Amino acid sequence: MTLPLFSPAESPGPDFARLLDRLGLAPRVPDTGSLGQVTHGTTIVALRYADGVLMAGDRRATAGSDIAHRNMEKVFPADRFSGIAIAGAAGIAIEMVRLFQTQLEHYEKLSGNVLSLEGKANQLGQMIRGNMPMAMQGLAVVPLFAGFDTRRGTGRIFTYDITGGRYEESDFHATGSGGRDARTTIKLGWRPAMTREEAIELAVQSLYEAADEDSATGGPDVVRGIYPIVATITESGYTRVDDTEVAERFAAIVTRLSTGNAPV
Repeated sequence: MTLPLFSPAESPGPDFARLLDRLGLAPRVPDTGSLGQVTHGTTIVALRYADGVLMAGDRRATAGSDIAHRNMEKVFPADRFSGIAIAGAAGIAIEMVRLFQTQLEHYEKLSGNVLSLEGKANQLGQMIRGNMPMAMQGLAVVPLFAGFDTRRGTGRIFTYDITGGRYEESDFHATGSGGRDARTTIKLGWRPAMTREEAIELAVQSLYEAADEDSATGGPDVVRGIYPIVATITESGYTRVDDTEVAERFAAIVTRLSTGNAPV
């Protein structure tokens, strides 16, 4: 394969998305009239705790009123110290995640530097803005981005709108079809300097409560062994929480609710 050559004025530099555009490989707006029912991911959450930040997402994807998938992954590592969770048009969202992961790696290889957490958040905002034509046709992607800021020594959370507008949340956020109910649960239970175990349980409970109110959000499925994806991002990096531990936290929630010890 011959590597492309660019003049200094046309060089895309370390921007992988611009490189694809220069080569005519950038994603194009599809004919949405022939797409039929589009699969959508639903509820995702992020919250800060003592050691960093935690991200979680339910596993259900819907197509209209149908359950399209029961075990979709919605939380991904962006790089070692950051993660991205997706809600919206599932196919485009997953493609955006892969492009974002490649963009961060491409930038580091070409520039020899790692982007700051804010720089990564800005890069994702530009990709969402580039998806604006698809969003106007109903194929919106609204992710959450979070990571451990190694310069500040703390976890940080960023949210977006469909135009690519970037907003930093101080402590927690949830979005997707069940985002309001998940956000309310976290708001009632969150407190500064939560332990890792407390943060996991609160995130799982928020998704459980969202699933109780929103048909598009899937709760833990004990029969099939399907549980929300939960990941932590600390000074040690991105780590996915084992399903066994998530199941244990869910069991603790069920026990508390069944014995009437739910928090007020």
